[in-house]
Amino acid sequence: MKLKEILQGLKVIALQGDIAQEIRYVTYDSRYVLPHSLFVAIKGAKHDGHQFITAALEKGAVGIISENPPPPEFAPIWIQVEDAREALALCAENFYGHPSREIKVVGITGTKGKTTVSYLLENILKAAHLQPGVIGTVSYRGPGLSSPAERTTPEASDLQRYLKILVDHGATHCLMEVSSHALELKRVKGINFAVTIFTNLSGEHLDYHQTMENYYQAKKKLFTLYSSRMAVINYDDPWGKRLIEEIPTAAVTYGLHSRGTIYPENYHFSSRGIEATIKYPAGKFKINSPLLGRPNLYNILAAAAAALTLGINPAFIKEGVQSITTIPGRFEKIENPWGINIFVDYAHTDDALKNLLETARELTPGRVIVVFGAGGDRDKTKRPRMGRVAAELADWSIITSDNPRSEAPQAIIADIEQGFKEAGKNNYEIEPDRRAAIRKALLQAEKDDCLLIAGKGHEDYQIIGRQVIPFHDPTVVKELIQEIGRSRG
Repeated sequence: MKLKEILQGLKVIALQGDIAQEIRYVTYDSRYVLPHSLFVAIKGAKHDGHQFITAALEKGAVGIISENPPPPEFAPIWIQVEDAREALALCAENFYGHPSREIKVVGITGTKGKTTVSYLLENILKAAHLQPGVIGTVSYRGPGLSSPAERTTPEASDLQRYLKILVDHGATHCLMEVSSHALELKRVKGINFAVTIFTNLSGEHLDYHQTMENYYQAKKKLFTLYSSRMAVINYDDPWGKRLIEEIPTAAVTYGLHSRGTIYPENYHFSSRGIEATIKYPAGKFKINSPLLGRPNLYNILAAAAAALTLGINPAFIKEGVQSITTIPGRFEKIENPWGINIFVDYAHTDDALKNLLETARELTPGRVIVVFGAGGDRDKTKRPRMGRVAAELADWSIITSDNPRSEAPQAIIADIEQGFKEAGKNNYEIEPDRRAAIRKALLQAEKDDCLLIAGKGHEDYQIIGRQVIPFHDPTVVKELIQEIGRSRG
């Protein structure tokens, strides 16, 4: 494709070089530059793309996009723009032929529930004999696409490439988890959304956004700055209620009460799952789901509302909700020979931990034991709140390491411990080694107890310092069950 075609719609301050130049690749990462690449220098949290311009040119880049003017006597193509991130998104969209116009894209945002809603919608669309792709926290997958997820929402050029792959392989829909970071950093600029979903908002990423208001405004961009024909919004969430009033898009609302467009009647939670009758303007239908707890009823309502908005027959919604069994790292049950209810969950905020513990309490006749930590180099304000939640809602907690990253594990644990002290509770112990902490919990738990391994969910690694160590909670739990064996009694 000619450079002049790729630059369509771009706000260019200055241009040096031949816009008839043939471009074969668009990238922001110098490691993946190939001959005839257009390299976009963007500033990241840790690295500045301008530091890698020389490396990109050495590997065959023929053009540079930057917010800076070209250096003196610079010979190759140089395009100076106002906003390099926006330029990356628009250039990638042009280069890959506007793939979001050829597929129905559903954008899902919110603090909790994005992954579960995407899995539910994927299952519903498959039940309807459609071909969905998914771009989200666990993986990027679908027709022609299978890749582990590096981040919830990929950088713009990667995102457009994945959409192009899905379109070329016959996908009908793309279910996309959209993070607040992606919205702030314009990764989804140019995406044509058929439906956008708001699940909820609670304290998270405040190391980045600083305030809840800033966090909300970032999420709101999905509904105000990007093309979307219909919004699906959680009416029971106070931020969702505010969002309904502030966006120009028509909204379908959902909640546990009849104030929503879509709501449940006669719902019931048990250790076998969720039963409910879902009411919507044109009628009602019954669902039975093996997923557990109140948060998952909200997730089911969000998925059902989006599916109805997309014109999916309720029979397929019922089938999709009923047939889904496990969502990786989301209240994922681990079988064992001792009659303990063991679950691995991604809950890594105080609100998510609260929901997890409350769900466990509703379903558990015995004690609730939780193993958890908090991520290093991330929002520190949530750590004591997580400690307080565990102190008040769990019978026993083992505080351990999550992904400490560059922070000292004991310092993170001390922050969490402060929450127990504030609550006046001592129903906890400390074990910084995560595997050892899980082992202790398995030995302490008894029949009919509920053991929760929280924080990492589907993740298959642990970041300690600069090391990335293989560590997958479900696998570790299963290994320890085998090691301990029936000898535990």
